[in-house]
Amino acid sequence: MSAPLTPARGSERTDKPSRYAPSHIAGNAETLTPLQRELIGRAAELGPAFEARAAAYDRDATFPFENYADLRASGLLGICVPREYGGLGADFATYVMVAAEIGRWCGATALSFNMHVSSCMWSGFIADALEMTAEQRAEHHRIRTQHYRRIVEQGQVYAQPFSEGGAAAAGAAPWGTVARKVEGGGGGYVINGRKIFASLAGAADWYGVLCTLERPGQEGRGTRRDSMYLAVPAGAPGLEIYGDWDPLGMRATVSRNLAFKDVFVPEDARLMPEGLYYQAASRFPHMFATLSPTYMGIAQAAYDFSVKYLRAELPGMPPVKRRMYPTKQIAVAEMRVKLEATRALFLQTAREARVDPDKDARMRLYAAHYTIMENANDLARLAIRTCGGQSMLKSLPLERLYRDSRCGSLMLPWTAELCLDRLGRECLYEAGESDEQIE
Repeated sequence: MSAPLTPARGSERTDKPSRYAPSHIAGNAETLTPLQRELIGRAAELGPAFEARAAAYDRDATFPFENYADLRASGLLGICVPREYGGLGADFATYVMVAAEIGRWCGATALSFNMHVSSCMWSGFIADALEMTAEQRAEHHRIRTQHYRRIVEQGQVYAQPFSEGGAAAAGAAPWGTVARKVEGGGGGYVINGRKIFASLAGAADWYGVLCTLERPGQEGRGTRRDSMYLAVPAGAPGLEIYGDWDPLGMRATVSRNLAFKDVFVPEDARLMPEGLYYQAASRFPHMFATLSPTYMGIAQAAYDFSVKYLRAELPGMPPVKRRMYPTKQIAVAEMRVKLEATRALFLQTAREARVDPDKDARMRLYAAHYTIMENANDLARLAIRTCGGQSMLKSLPLERLYRDSRCGSLMLPWTAELCLDRLGRECLYEAGESDEQIE
């Protein structure tokens, strides 16, 4: 029977510094650019405080406002705001490595942070790579200057409510939330609909709402090409936050529901020009894989916990090592193999992000997203089995890592099932192919 984590009065405890040096989230930091090393380093400096707060936020299912204050002070809220707007100008690969580093300390913070950063990526370097008229580009520059100023100068946070409980979030139908354009008084849009699992509900300053633009004579019959991306301010008349939040994992994201009833926003609420979201979704698939870095970080955290536990180097643990048993060594070896395979796919696909990737890159992206989400939970499962029953105590982080990691494969727009479905079809069909119907 394993020794108890809480030793008897007077028994020895060890608080000596750990000799175990966890891997860099990117594996070999020497391959990184100076900016990548700097920004990952900023996240790593914040990490211990995030980890120390994680249990309480998870227990109470409350939003990590203290963590966001740290992100604000560090400048990381503007990580993907282009430099010409005062941001840090990180590209896709840089951001996902930073997000993974945050995820190894607090998965829920990393996941909700992604919703904020995605608004900057979509309106930033992704939009810049797409086709726009000169007039659209100039107008987009004017509008996003306002949004970026709020982030960089005022430290405001943008959420990105996505799911609606139907096929729209999976890209198979138009958004059920609709926007009707209004003329006069400077123009604008009136939004009606709802979003579920809206991370940062009640904590964000702005909600970047994906909706379908209703054109004259097309009420209720818009298409995916009519998608709009509009910023709704917190506290806007007609915006309601409702529902309880008591999930299995990712509890500190506070992803309650949003309802929009005749919510008016002005023309300058556009985070992307009309029609550009559909182009981005079609041509830049990596924009939908930004949830997976959180789970890459959780996978690393589960492995790190196991090594420290078996070496008896967790703070406050009694000095009972378990590393000498062959079964433990084999289990950790299996975990390391799985971790490094996951990291390799993660880094390769991060560096392949671009407009119009070829078929192989797109299929590799599906495979990577699936692998990261599933392997994070499998690593947490192996960690629990290897470390034993005491590792499941809520005084230690592993049971939270397990619960958080299980949520990844369920998250739209690319759940594990959807990744397999799309990957299987693309493995067997080339563009435009279909099967002949047998009569």
